[in-house]
Amino acid sequence: MKYAAVIFDLFGTLVDIFSYSEYRKTLGEMEKVLKVPPTEFVDMWFNTVHERALGLFPTIEAHITDICRRLGVTAESVDIERAVQLKLRYTIDSLHPRVDTLETLALLKSMGLKLGLLSDCSVEIPRLWPDTPFARYIEEAVFSCDVLMKKPDPRMYHLVCHRLQVDPESCLYVGDGGSNELSGAQGVGMDVVCIKVPYEDRADAHRIEAEEWEGPVISTLKDVVPLVCP
Repeated sequence: MKYAAVIFDLFGTLVDIFSYSEYRKTLGEMEKVLKVPPTEFVDMWFNTVHERALGLFPTIEAHITDICRRLGVTAESVDIERAVQLKLRYTIDSLHPRVDTLETLALLKSMGLKLGLLSDCSVEIPRLWPDTPFARYIEEAVFSCDVLMKKPDPRMYHLVCHRLQVDPESCLYVGDGGSNELSGAQGVGMDVVCIKVPYEDRADAHRIEAEEWEGPVISTLKDVVPLVCP
């Protein structure tokens, strides 16, 4: 076996990337529920993406309340809860596996490989993760909001390796190129492959590193299998 473990990104890799237009639509619905002037809540939500990913808000409720405070809006608790449910519903819908994801994970696991995950995300992802179909295959999932650091921080890659009890040099990293994750994985000694699915609207999901990537590229997750056992 060429590798001891495969480390995956989440969005754009195991599941489709967030559609910016659909995401903005959901945030607009939350904005109406909270009775915030048009675009102000949406703009503030996008402006606090790094704070969310670094776990500065312990709950979705706390984040929404903080944005309303910054905007000088006093939202009713019932409206905050409605906004939370809108966000959770959107996130749950976004966590559907790509067509070959679960089959590939099951096959890799049956081959004796350890499977890990690194994701830059906010608190709803680890909250929902145990109920996703991925959880039974992924042995160690590291979420940025839990560990208070983001990709490409080398500590994240070393952390998932430590939890899996493998060396970075024995790992293959699979990601779509967001958050400079590919160069981050290379920097700690992992082999890296970029996934670019042909049906994705690149204009709606922009990843600079993926566009500049000159290393190996796959178009579907099942293409990982011959890479780990050529």
